Amino acid sequence: MLGLNYIMGLLSVDMGIDLGTANTLVSVRGEGIVLNEPSVVAVRKGTNEVLMDGQAVGHAAKEMLGKCPAGIEAVRPLRRGVIADFDITEAMLAYFIAKVHNRRFGVRPRVVIGVPSGITVVEKQAVYNSAERAGARQVFLIEEPRAAGIGAGLPIQEPIAHMVVDIGGGTSDIAVTSLAEIVASRSVKVAGDTFDEAIIEHLKQVHNLHIGEQTAERIKVELGSVTPLDEEQTLEVKGRDVSVGRPRGCIIRSEEIREVLREPVKAISRSIIEVLEETPPELSADLVDTGIVLTGGGSLLRGLDAYLEEEVGLPVRVAEDPISCVAHGTAIFLEHLDRYASILESSDQL
Repeated sequence: MLGLNYIMGLLSVDMGIDLGTANTLVSVRGEGIVLNEPSVVAVRKGTNEVLMDGQAVGHAAKEMLGKCPAGIEAVRPLRRGVIADFDITEAMLAYFIAKVHNRRFGVRPRVVIGVPSGITVVEKQAVYNSAERAGARQVFLIEEPRAAGIGAGLPIQEPIAHMVVDIGGGTSDIAVTSLAEIVASRSVKVAGDTFDEAIIEHLKQVHNLHIGEQTAERIKVELGSVTPLDEEQTLEVKGRDVSVGRPRGCIIRSEEIREVLREPVKAISRSIIEVLEETPPELSADLVDTGIVLTGGGSLLRGLDAYLEEEVGLPVRVAEDPISCVAHGTAIFLEHLDRYASILESSDQL
């Protein structure tokens, strides 16, 4: 006789979610990534009231950042890898879950969510509560570097050490795994948002120009690098003159942006070295061969792999699809819940 959970699984669209500071990705078994949208929500200014239309969440809401009319505000409810606004996060999750699940037969989905490895018990409970109220019937949590490792195709269940560095929007999660367990780890609040903030501050201090988040992200993508480029580049950037408050543009160079990004990249490198120092000798020996795998959007910063390889002294490579690794990993864990039950956390354990 078929079990109730099995039947409900057939009637629902269970999903793995990478609930990121910058973007939320959803993966469904057999279909891969079915949703990849910015973690941005449009609300009425001064309230948590989400605008209930197609312009309220995701891509459309991100386009409003810094450009909203009076009475409307585009907000990012997650900051530095954790929930900063519970109500808005719940509304965002509900929108994404409904969009993917489409309430098929009215059976709510099971959800596996990737979270930073350094998240506290209180922060975990916030994720559980938000996901359950958003429509999930059962919620499991998995550390992002562990999900990223299996999503990148690493055999993390084998008795061999692997190091994963997942550089997201709010946090960089660094972990050494063996036998599907985390042996040593760090979660540092230095990641893609830190890069953007450093660029914003640099333009304000050096060029007397105030720019927004989206412009900073564009600069990072088009000019950002850690090592010298074969051909250095320039970019015209427009913003508001800090002194007179009027619109103005200026030309910035890739060389100066590289200097701006040097300190946050060094902070990530230092954290990697700290994790290596905590790794047992036998597993450290494995890393000489297996090296370091970079995942997350921040790993796409040009020259980062070469820089870290020189700083750390281990081979470093970027995963084939770094942005999707955590989401893919959560879906794999969801597909094999029985096998990985011992390493997944559910609200029943809190």
